[in-house]
Amino acid sequence: MELFKAEDVVKDYAGHRALDRVSIAVAEQSVFGLLGPNGAGKTTLIRIINQITAPDSGEIYLMGRKVKASDIQYIGYLPEERGLYKKMKVGEQALYLAQLKGMSRRDALRNLKKWFDKFEIQPWWNKKVEELSKGMAQKVQFITTVIHEPKLLIFDEPFSGFDPINANLLKNEILALRDQGATIIFSTHNMGSVEEICDHIALINKSKKVLDGNIFDVKEQYKLGDYEIETTDLSDQSALFNMNGFQLFESEIRGNRQRLKFRKSDGESNREILQKLTSNLDVSAFREVIPSMNEVFIQVVEQANQKN
Repeated sequence: MELFKAEDVVKDYAGHRALDRVSIAVAEQSVFGLLGPNGAGKTTLIRIINQITAPDSGEIYLMGRKVKASDIQYIGYLPEERGLYKKMKVGEQALYLAQLKGMSRRDALRNLKKWFDKFEIQPWWNKKVEELSKGMAQKVQFITTVIHEPKLLIFDEPFSGFDPINANLLKNEILALRDQGATIIFSTHNMGSVEEICDHIALINKSKKVLDGNIFDVKEQYKLGDYEIETTDLSDQSALFNMNGFQLFESEIRGNRQRLKFRKSDGESNREILQKLTSNLDVSAFREVIPSMNEVFIQVVEQANQKN
């Protein structure tokens, strides 16, 4: 079931088309990766979802109906550019923002205590925001984004500025929020994070959607038929691969092992490939090379740019 849907959204700014008939559908209780180069149109779409601006044409739906002004209560948004009041005390500000989102003071205090304890920032409750490190301030803003338990969460570069330990903490919290029922739109340039947490992705380039799909299906779609094997035989294996119709394009010897990368012929199964090679080689490792999301991103954007 879809929690959020955009249909044929168009947005122009002073003669520049920021979004050109972009449609996406975000399944309930999933993490949806909204990807694209700088200036592609991602931020414009996020601003439209948050009702900061309106589309020139097209429709936005939330929970099966057209979005209206009061639906902002169901959305939590963590922008890339953080925006806390530096002179206010941390707890006072978090409490104020929670109440702005419709929470009672009592419920806000209870939920904030839980989150401050979880992120180990309770001692900073009475400190001013300007006294916090960047990472600490980001934790506070993350808390104020999720505190009212919105149906739809939008995170724009949420791991920016975090060390690996705190980035992992935040990643686990995002996945926990999904498991508890939240639906998440996740925008980032970090393709490693996309692979770790996203169920589905859409890629926007120069205002147009150029890719959309389940992350595993997308990676399958863009694989090239490449394989890697490892063997203890350190001799030149070019003749063996040529004889079997494989294109050997990379070999590397490390210690007492050789890693060979090759491209298969069309129509051959993994079992058939392995049978051909093991009849002449002692193969200690064999794997199909699946492209990373970073490789897919580069390939799709370059192909799209060549068409324009």
